[in-house]
Amino acid sequence: MISQTKMRHIKALLIILVILLSPNFMSFAQTAQKNRLIKPANHVKRVITIIEGKTRYYYALSSTESSVVSFSGPGILKVISRPAFTSDETESLDYTIVYQIDGGEEKTLSATGIEPSKKNSYRDEALGKPGNSTTFEIEVGRGDHSIEFKKLNPKISVACRYSFVPVKAKKIDWIAYSPSRPAEPVELETREETITYYRFSNEKPMKVEVNGPTQLRVLTRIENHYQMRGRINYRVQVLENNNVINTYQLSSTRSDVTVYKENSKLVPGKACEFVVNVPKGRHTYEFVLLDEDKDTVLGRILLPKKDVKLEQ
Repeated sequence: MISQTKMRHIKALLIILVILLSPNFMSFAQTAQKNRLIKPANHVKRVITIIEGKTRYYYALSSTESSVVSFSGPGILKVISRPAFTSDETESLDYTIVYQIDGGEEKTLSATGIEPSKKNSYRDEALGKPGNSTTFEIEVGRGDHSIEFKKLNPKISVACRYSFVPVKAKKIDWIAYSPSRPAEPVELETREETITYYRFSNEKPMKVEVNGPTQLRVLTRIENHYQMRGRINYRVQVLENNNVINTYQLSSTRSDVTVYKENSKLVPGKACEFVVNVPKGRHTYEFVLLDEDKDTVLGRILLPKKDVKLEQ
């Protein structure tokens, strides 16, 4: 005979189980897990905004200094922006945000006819009144990315909040692709497997020639001395047929699982990744370490297995 107390416990557990398995809850859980708020990597003024009674952190845009947001794709970066109304005027505002993905060409996001919000406010009333929000979406591919944001008009205050939604990467079979000679090979060991990287620097870039259309998956590892600690930032510039196409701002810490096969004085960093889209035809790419104080970095190039026939 089951007691009333046990029966109540069983009913409570059944109710919880029904809630957990309901489509609405599962959808909410997936959304909550996927959406990740991102703070700018550099020092940016925080604008505390009260949205329907809840505190939300926005970050002010400058017209001269970039606000840098870093993350790993593929996915969609949501940029939630709000202008500030600094007087009692109720006229609408227009503003434009300028952004660059991985140091590429400048693009713009424009909002027009934005009115003051009737429900929201700033914690610091001296900032005025926030405008209604406008959300922009920026889709990015696989690899590590950094996006720089500025406002176009210095007279209009604009603050943004950044949320990243990752998507599942398309499965591709990759194979190693050797750079052009001369290139200094360096053997690393990870989980009992030997992998060949190639050392390059500011003066000695890593070069590769490839037929498109295809993709190059580029893995880089900073070279750490044992006394180096913490996170290390570095930049790799990509040139296509002698023209700069991208500059990647990368950040890494010491690897916990990868070591040099024949050098106990150095420790490789964790791998950072970016993808170069190769258009049709024959192309030459150079990968240059921009930071002269970092000496050298290791690189590894992968090519989709299905595109190997283009090189034959």
